[in-house]
Amino acid sequence: MVRLVIDIPDGKSILVKQILKELGVIIQQELKTESSVYKNKLSQVSTWSEEGLEIYSFPNRSE
Repeated sequence: MVRLVIDIPDGKSILVKQILKELGVIIQQELKTESSVYKNKLSQVSTWSEEGLEIYSFPNRSE
């Protein structure tokens, strides 16, 4: 079996997929691994200052 990746115009994708399925082609879902997706997620991560983290610090348990 051969793996083939093709770009199909949005207006024709349904027709092309139907034809390919009738020919026995297995169509996998597109994986969104674009770096822009990751960059967008990373841009929404908040940063904390040392003072902001102090409320979560635990007392020294070795006392």
